[in-house]
Amino acid sequence: MTSPRLPPLNALRAFEAVARHQSFRKAAEELFVTPAAVSHQIKLLEQQLGFALFERRNRGIELTDVALTVLPHFQQGFEMLGQAVSELRRYGQTPLLTIGGTPTFVSRWLMPRLQGFLQAHVEIDVRVVASGELLVGGSSTHPTRHSAGHLPDIDIDIRFSSDRPSGELVDLLFAVEVVPMCDPRLIAGPPPLLVPSDLSHQTLLHGDGRNADRSRSIWARWLRMAGITDIDPRHGVRFDHSRLALEAATDGLGVVLAAPRLAAAELADHKLAVAFQIAMPLDMAYYAVVSSTAMKRAEVAAFRSWLIAEASRENPAMVLPPFKALQSQAAL
Repeated sequence: MTSPRLPPLNALRAFEAVARHQSFRKAAEELFVTPAAVSHQIKLLEQQLGFALFERRNRGIELTDVALTVLPHFQQGFEMLGQAVSELRRYGQTPLLTIGGTPTFVSRWLMPRLQGFLQAHVEIDVRVVASGELLVGGSSTHPTRHSAGHLPDIDIDIRFSSDRPSGELVDLLFAVEVVPMCDPRLIAGPPPLLVPSDLSHQTLLHGDGRNADRSRSIWARWLRMAGITDIDPRHGVRFDHSRLALEAATDGLGVVLAAPRLAAAELADHKLAVAFQIAMPLDMAYYAVVSSTAMKRAEVAAFRSWLIAEASRENPAMVLPPFKALQSQAAL
């Protein structure tokens, strides 16, 4: 369907002004033109429509019946146009920052901290784009990100990658290491979790369920690193997303391998506890990618500086000893 061809906007605006004032002179003053110019616009409009809109009287003008009928619609239409223009002007005056990131990063790391940035920069509007559609290629343990044409333009993109992403300006935010964690009641038992081999009595929660090769799953790698050979890493509950596995652990369903940085709230509230302080570094890290063009904007530069500062903060309670220092403990 195509929209009907409209008469010139100047002619329609002149009709609305004349009809409202019932005066060519007052309409001309409002529109900053001469009465003759207004009269010309009205004549053009009447010629195009094929009928009169006003009846000229000795003492003034009167609206025809059809003009009286359509006038409220024109007034409403111009009011809506005015509101739209005002919104456009406000949009142009308010910086808009668009942040992209994986769902895990956005929900588990960014959102608990974003209020600090918003309070420090009340003049900036923020849009956050978190979509699983950005995870493509490779195995599920090595996702990469791509730019999707239907997604909004992203000013600063947080990527979870095994390789340093390509880009004009790339900052390493932090690497990721995982430890086994679960509901504290599971650690207390019965049966208690005293040594890693006690995991044989618990349900393993897999957050990398999309990985078909279970010999390379995160749990398989952690058990090998911890020297545990009598637990089959193929068993347990598999989830398509690490967030779901973490939520299942919070609900007491089993033990999950998760990054303390991304479970800080649950650990602080004692909804989760680290079962064994045997940390396994992943071969992936979070990077912030910004184009040189975007960096010219003050709001993008401000968020990048804030993001790097936040990522560099380290909660001592969340820093776990390296695995090598705990090998003797794991063997107990």
